Amino acid sequence: MAKKSKVKEGLYLLFVIFFVGNIIFPFLWQLINSFKTQVDLFSIPPVFWPSEWTLDNYREVFTMQPFLLYLKNSFVISTMVTIICILIGSMASYSISRTNIKGKKLFMVGLLTITLLPPITIINPIYRLLKTMGLLNTYLGLTLANTTLQLPMTVWFLQGFFQKIPKSIEESAELDGASVIQVFFRIILPLVLPGVFTVGILTFIGAWNQYLFAQVLNPLKIRRTVTVGLTLYQTDYTVPWGTMTAASVIITFPLIIMVLIMQRRIISGMLDGGIKE
Repeated sequence: MAKKSKVKEGLYLLFVIFFVGNIIFPFLWQLINSFKTQVDLFSIPPVFWPSEWTLDNYREVFTMQPFLLYLKNSFVISTMVTIICILIGSMASYSISRTNIKGKKLFMVGLLTITLLPPITIINPIYRLLKTMGLLNTYLGLTLANTTLQLPMTVWFLQGFFQKIPKSIEESAELDGASVIQVFFRIILPLVLPGVFTVGILTFIGAWNQYLFAQVLNPLKIRRTVTVGLTLYQTDYTVPWGTMTAASVIITFPLIIMVLIMQRRIISGMLDGGIKE
């Protein structure tokens, strides 16, 4: 029995190493390539470790394009989307969790279905609407567009957190004279703050990675985001792989660090963010 147990543990460890390796290797390869010279990048057969480490690719990221401006645009838009989704989503999910309406589960499933829609299926009406409102090439316009994709996910996850809060807590507060608004902001919201924080991270990452809306709705140079800016290094005749890998590392590295730090809360939020009776 002891031998079988050790064999199982060994197989499990090998599976974990293989699984984690498949996830980490693409980013590791991308990171190493960002420090390679053009000779190493196009060498045949490919070399894993560069013969000469260089920072030229990172310098070109900021000299060939106004990449700091793109980072700023992405940060501002992603932050605005997160704030709006958390503010509206928390109140909506709290209302859903505290009302017994017919078809609530069906409504939640329909809400989740919205997040599965490809953005290209709704880009045309959103573009026409924002053009009519004069919100193309603006922070607000792209923020509202991204909110349509991120808000249903926010409501879906937060509803599970609010569902776990006993109603007796609210009833006690109401007996002491607290209004519904006071109960929500002073008592209930602090109790689910870890969940709100988790969903906020997921919302921020979703808005940060959005490409199609940013490409179509904000084509003006001063309003481009990093996902769009990454594609602009390629020309009709050349593809600067070193520069593009360096730019992609700059884009993804902050998100990876954020996920690694908050991985437990993110997993907890994903598991708890379902429909509960």
